[in-house]
Amino acid sequence: MTDADRTEHQDDKAHGQGDGREAVRRTLGVPDLSLVVLIGATGSGKSTFAARHFKPTEVISSDFCRGLVSDDENDQSASADAFDVLHFVAGKRLAAGRLTVVDATNVQSEARAQLVRLAREHDVLPVAIVLDVPEQVCAERNAARADRAGLPRRVIQRHQRELRRSLRHLEREGFRKVHILRGQAEVAAAEVVLERRFNDLRHLTGPFDIIGDIHGCRSELETLLGRLGYALERDELGRAVDAAHPQGRTAVFVGDLVDRGPDSPGVLRLVMGMVGAGHGLCVSGNHENKLGRYLKGRKVQHTHGLAETVAQLDGEDDAFRAEAGTFIQGLVSHYVLDGGGLVVCHAGLPEKYHGRTSGRVRSFAMYGDTTGETDEFGLPVRYPWAEDYRGRAAVVYGHTPTPRATWLNNTICLDTGCVFGGAMTALRWPERELVDVAAEQVWYEPAKPLATEAPGGADGRPLDLDDVAGRRIVETRQMGRLAVREENAAAALEVMSRFAIDPRLLPYLPPTMAPCATSKGRTHDGGGDEGFLEHPVEAFAGYRADGVREVVCEEKHMGSRAVVLVCRDESVAGERFGVPKGVSGALYTRTGRPFFDDPETTERILRRVGACVEEAGLWAELETDWLLLDAELMPWSLKATGLLRKQYAAVGAASGAAFPSVLGALEAAAARGVEVGPLLDRQRDRAADAAAFTEAYRRYCWRVGATEGAAEETAQEPAAGTDSAVAEPSGGLGDLEGVRLAPFQILAVQGRSLAGLPHTEQLALIDRIVAAEGAVPSRDGAGTRDGAAPRDGAQDRPGLLATTRRILVDTEDEASVAAGVRWWLELTAAGGEGMVVKPVQALVRTAAGRLVQPGVKCRGREYLRIIYGPEYTRPENLERLRVRHLGHKRSLALREYALGLEALDRLAEGEPLWRVHEAVFAVLALESEPVDPRL
Repeated sequence: MTDADRTEHQDDKAHGQGDGREAVRRTLGVPDLSLVVLIGATGSGKSTFAARHFKPTEVISSDFCRGLVSDDENDQSASADAFDVLHFVAGKRLAAGRLTVVDATNVQSEARAQLVRLAREHDVLPVAIVLDVPEQVCAERNAARADRAGLPRRVIQRHQRELRRSLRHLEREGFRKVHILRGQAEVAAAEVVLERRFNDLRHLTGPFDIIGDIHGCRSELETLLGRLGYALERDELGRAVDAAHPQGRTAVFVGDLVDRGPDSPGVLRLVMGMVGAGHGLCVSGNHENKLGRYLKGRKVQHTHGLAETVAQLDGEDDAFRAEAGTFIQGLVSHYVLDGGGLVVCHAGLPEKYHGRTSGRVRSFAMYGDTTGETDEFGLPVRYPWAEDYRGRAAVVYGHTPTPRATWLNNTICLDTGCVFGGAMTALRWPERELVDVAAEQVWYEPAKPLATEAPGGADGRPLDLDDVAGRRIVETRQMGRLAVREENAAAALEVMSRFAIDPRLLPYLPPTMAPCATSKGRTHDGGGDEGFLEHPVEAFAGYRADGVREVVCEEKHMGSRAVVLVCRDESVAGERFGVPKGVSGALYTRTGRPFFDDPETTERILRRVGACVEEAGLWAELETDWLLLDAELMPWSLKATGLLRKQYAAVGAASGAAFPSVLGALEAAAARGVEVGPLLDRQRDRAADAAAFTEAYRRYCWRVGATEGAAEETAQEPAAGTDSAVAEPSGGLGDLEGVRLAPFQILAVQGRSLAGLPHTEQLALIDRIVAAEGAVPSRDGAGTRDGAAPRDGAQDRPGLLATTRRILVDTEDEASVAAGVRWWLELTAAGGEGMVVKPVQALVRTAAGRLVQPGVKCRGREYLRIIYGPEYTRPENLERLRVRHLGHKRSLALREYALGLEALDRLAEGEPLWRVHEAVFAVLALESEPVDPRL
């Protein structure tokens, strides 16, 4: 019980003792989140008092609960069950953060003890309000009630005796506030006032600048405040005593202001001044807690930097030390800010403790939790609470030094070890921007290296099943928190564990791509109906509606989506990605499977690409030893032999066998004068559609390599066109004749993600890589041999690498739009698959801040015949197909896009494998969401 609470209790006792004197109006302070226990004999007016001062939903009555379980509120035999219900409902309300009032006699210490335990379990304050009304008044009230008229007087007398015995011990029972109302007049004069908890600052919305552990590094703190835009105010001795931001921002300190560093008093002076002037907030750290006990004269060990602070404080006067002691004693454990969306504390805080008030909450907020073990340095092993965090509020904390501040499950540790020679870090909120300044020197030698302990630390930890099992929440910079369902995670785990490549070489998975809006049917000039299901006009109109004026149209290659991780040499792959000797990168599908079972085939392609990057001068220009490329690998048949043979080729073979005999029979009947004209025309149309279907898929198939096992007129799944499941990858090839790789984006390089680079710049870099192949000897067997022309319908450009043709379109210029449409028609008329339309500027948002689709595919009329079937262009079929529900597909594409960008950012920033893998795995998990595979 605090001094203020004790004084309030004494004031309660000093007020009127009975009904004979006029009562002064009483104000009863009640925390807005607490368990209020009404105490009084039957008939003392508890229910009336509760109804007058609290909401009906806030009050739980034992009489009501007794009626619930027995249909009779006075059935004392049902009391045990009734109180079980009461405690259950009260617990649910407290868990949900709701003020709860228990309306029962509660005159027995055993009954109150259960409620105090309930309050402690939910980390809220128990508050007692006692209604001490004379026995005669209670008896008269009971007599006036039909259901209580026969209540024996001895029951009231027993309640009164038990109440008298309880009054002196309520504080010791655990009640943090005790209000005693004596007599009817005092009860009537009482007024309940809800008090905001000290840690509840939800009404403050910022903006904030949250500053990590300082540990006496005053100079670095002043530098950081200056970089954040604060103007320092100094006293006559030149000491910083306040700092204000011209835009009204508020600094929030996560604690550990003192110890270890060179000027703890200077830090205290500045922070106390900012807090006192309303320019800052501060929570208590464990080092403040220890210093506060020292300043109060308690016996504490002068370890972990306290000795330095004590020596520095010896140079200050008594007034400053007293002011510092008062400041430290007034610090709360944590703050809930910005409408509940932000929690600031020292050592972290699980969601169940947000806004709660108890010793357990304060201890966790200041010290965190440990596993009970110690590490090789003799320090406690901290429990990684942030890895399990799934709360809505962002938790910003410090306490555990880490080399860099990184987000993990909507939490971030800002202690970057300034006093140990690291940096002092601040987080701008709500911008979520990090600002830091380097330490001026190592002020204090750490007991252990700055590295791994904080979640998200640089060295990380091994991959763990718990990282991906169950429902997951992944924090992304572009779309916030994205959820992965448990069933989707299970499906992804099956694929990842059985078929995917080494996760160390799997830093990214490309997102699915949504098609453009369904065409209403257009001719070449935009009018009429030629049976188009997809048309560029819809793509251009969609981006124009999103405020995107300039788009780039890139041809869709007749292959399968491929991600290429190419390192300068094997040593780079080993050092950066931890893979064994003989591996220089990876070439994998959009579901993480290797394209080739034969590692040597992959290595030959990677060596070829790496040589072209070297020849183009990009290793040096981009200051990197590795590149991550998004590409298409051709032909489609290279990867989908089984699918084409069993599905597409089977349709062509069946139609080729059936229609000649059917047409022959009908033509013979017509020659004999039988009226079969309409039927014959219909069958001829069907035969033509089947022939067009066969011709369409054959364009994606050509012979590659020179071995007997080379694919022939068979292909992989239409990954780039339909996002359907991947078939088994092909094996090794005797050579790579006929194989084409068309890169179209450099995703990331050492130290940075390039996903935000405009697509025109991306394609210019790619063009240089492709052009450089002419100067690279074809010693790896990539492309055609000796410059010979490709065989069996392959593209006529020799070599492995293929360029991506494109055209720029101004969506607000009719002539430019018409030119884009013509280009698409020419591509598709020549047998091309179609094109992808992308905003020239990457990472585009609408005026409302919504992320715009990174690209939409616009597929050609004949290619869609493969997807929707030979007869899909018939008017009745098109009418049905035009009712396509694209909303889920578009949502899926954006979520996967944001996860892919997050994986690239984490990769470029050197985050540990499990952090990168978390986002990559989530992309694969979202792929199992039910959606029309033809979209």
